[in-house]
Amino acid sequence: MALSGTFGFNPSMGDAVLYAYGLCGIRRAQVLQEHMVDARIAANLVLADWLNQGTNLWQVELVTQTLTQGVSTYVVDPSILVLLDAYVTIGPPGPPIDRVILPISRTEYANYPNKTKQGFPTVFWMNRTLTPTVTLWPVPDGQTPTLSYYALQQAQDANFSNGQNVDIPYAWLNAFALGLAEKLAMSWAPDRLPMLAPAAARAYDIAARAGVETANTYISPMLSSYYRT
Repeated sequence: MALSGTFGFNPSMGDAVLYAYGLCGIRRAQVLQEHMVDARIAANLVLADWLNQGTNLWQVELVTQTLTQGVSTYVVDPSILVLLDAYVTIGPPGPPIDRVILPISRTEYANYPNKTKQGFPTVFWMNRTLTPTVTLWPVPDGQTPTLSYYALQQAQDANFSNGQNVDIPYAWLNAFALGLAEKLAMSWAPDRLPMLAPAAARAYDIAARAGVETANTYISPMLSSYYRT
């Protein structure tokens, strides 16, 4: 059996757009500059829609923030949308030890009476404004030099220049092409929407169901009594 021996299939943004227009019934020779302008906007809107539908593993990155004693709030990169798992590192002296801290809501943070209390941070609150921040409580006391967190970051901009690719993995290429075709059909081929909309939804669902972590989940019953005798 003859195989290619390569794993490089990754069409450029331009190729993906031309394919999407083909699904809309618009052939390559018919594509004009205005088609391409709409396609660039539509491509980035597809990526934005995906962020609103769940956590995509390829967009999760680990960020490390140096902590300062007495400082509770730190600026988060605006491209980061959600903080997932977070932990602080203890030490030196001694070997570094990581301890998980938990997220809280704005309401819960507002209920803390002493927001300047220093100690070992146990919780964090992300203020999701246009300039997001993360606030720790208790306030770092100098014994925890760093905060590390896994964050959901928005995809890089989709552009045509220099044959750029779209910031998605191989398994999501079909979902992207069909999602892009659906958006473009709204303007350029509304008669194709009844065909493209369900196809795009199905392709997204297939990719999303496959794009999850494969670790096992364990549920253990509480064996101790609820009441003390």
